[in-house]
Amino acid sequence: MELTKHSERKLDLITVGRACIDLNAVEYNRPMEETMTFSKYVGGSPANIAIGTAKLGLKVGFIGKISADQHGRFIEKYMCDLAIDTTGMVQDTEGRKVGLAFTEIKSPDECSILMYRENVADLYLEPAEISEDYIKDARVLLVSGTALAQSPSREAVLKAVHLARKNDVVVAFELDYRPYTWKNEAETAVYYSLVAEQSDIIIGTRDEFDMMENQAGNNEATKVNLFQHQAEIVVIKHGVEGSYAYTKAGETFQAKAYKTQVLKTFGAGDSYASAFLYGLFSGENIETALKYGSAAASIVVSKHSSSDAMPNAAEIKALIANED
Repeated sequence: MELTKHSERKLDLITVGRACIDLNAVEYNRPMEETMTFSKYVGGSPANIAIGTAKLGLKVGFIGKISADQHGRFIEKYMCDLAIDTTGMVQDTEGRKVGLAFTEIKSPDECSILMYRENVADLYLEPAEISEDYIKDARVLLVSGTALAQSPSREAVLKAVHLARKNDVVVAFELDYRPYTWKNEAETAVYYSLVAEQSDIIIGTRDEFDMMENQAGNNEATKVNLFQHQAEIVVIKHGVEGSYAYTKAGETFQAKAYKTQVLKTFGAGDSYASAFLYGLFSGENIETALKYGSAAASIVVSKHSSSDAMPNAAEIKALIANED
């Protein structure tokens, strides 16, 4: 599936969901209670994907609610500096703040995130703040699963998906499961399934698909179920074992995980989605797009940040050329 339709539209991609602040530990190899300094970055899966695809040269917009304070202004300026269209960005008027994510880097395979997500601005995006005119001027709408966790953000996302379907905008669903945002697993499965059935491209880890299915599943059953609906491509990631893409036409593709000097374990999923979509927008075949995603993920986990570390196309292609 090439994302080459509607090249006349103003935007290649709009992402919708949360933008927050990442505070990443500057001091590695120690627990957070002993960490004294942190570096500030823009965070949040859909914000990171907007940043990642913008750095790869796509025309990108973002829909989400941010705080009317210094952190909100930091996020907006960072995106504007990358030429990300912030027309769909809304300031909260009720004093809510953006989420904060403190990261702990004890070792390359022992990292954790301490989230502050109470009453956060992004989950108060209203359906009335979703513009049909804005969405229909894009080729792809990417939805983040976390934005489905609470109302009114949940209804805003469902409206955005409906408007995308109405206006022949491809819907991509990045599962982005964050357990601390949801009330229970049954609720997660209901809303994930609802959006997945309306999505053309679905990307997630095997564990995230299990959460959507509310049981331990397998790739074969997952693809059979999703291809009964709207899905054209299903991408299932298996960590160090690599990733698989399945198409409704019956094709299967696989990409390995590229070797790297791992610093941290977070940020890989956002960079993967960014580079995979970039590959499809560039007219590459699905196997090559998978390689782009896998290589981008390896680059980001080797660096301190998620958003700042998003690679350009030359970096991605160089890693693939060196490894293949």
